[in-house]
Amino acid sequence: MLSKAERTKQFILETAVPLYNEKGISGVNIDDILAATKLTKGCLYGHFENKEDLSEQVIDLSLKMISDRIRAAVYQAKTIKGKVFAFLDFYKDPIETYISGGCPILNTAVEADDNYPLIKEKVAKVFKSGQQELAGLLQEGINIGEFSGKLDPVVFAFKLVASVEGGIVMCRVMGTAKPMQGLIKSLKSELEQYSI
Repeated sequence: MLSKAERTKQFILETAVPLYNEKGISGVNIDDILAATKLTKGCLYGHFENKEDLSEQVIDLSLKMISDRIRAAVYQAKTIKGKVFAFLDFYKDPIETYISGGCPILNTAVEADDNYPLIKEKVAKVFKSGQQELAGLLQEGINIGEFSGKLDPVVFAFKLVASVEGGIVMCRVMGTAKPMQGLIKSLKSELEQYSI
């Protein structure tokens, strides 16, 4: 059971996640957080040292939220192919996303790349672990005879993540989810070629 202070801090973080995802780290100011939470500056700074501390904790939460949600979708499937397809289907609508504003992994990566080295490291860990998990699933699919040994799990996992993340950006900029549908269909079809 969380204490009142812990619940308040969690409320602040959860309220701030979509703001950060839509506006970015540098685009969000303390007044945005205060307006969204209806809390006082004193209350806010009772839970966070400064905006940098708040930003890091919000980013940590957003990366955890999206990673947990993807894993939950993936691990409901019974087969390895089903799990990979579930990963792809998670991204089928890049306009109306789980956390408003697009993929927080990609959004944070773009902004953190040159400006926030500590946050860049956090995003890199999420990208790496996601690709490793996908590569592990694909390797398991090979090991149990679901896929041919001609499939390179590491390369294909990278291709999946790079394609989906790039597709999200392009679709959001163009204001349409339709190209993502074609991309996902194409990636599924490519994986099917390795099915035994």
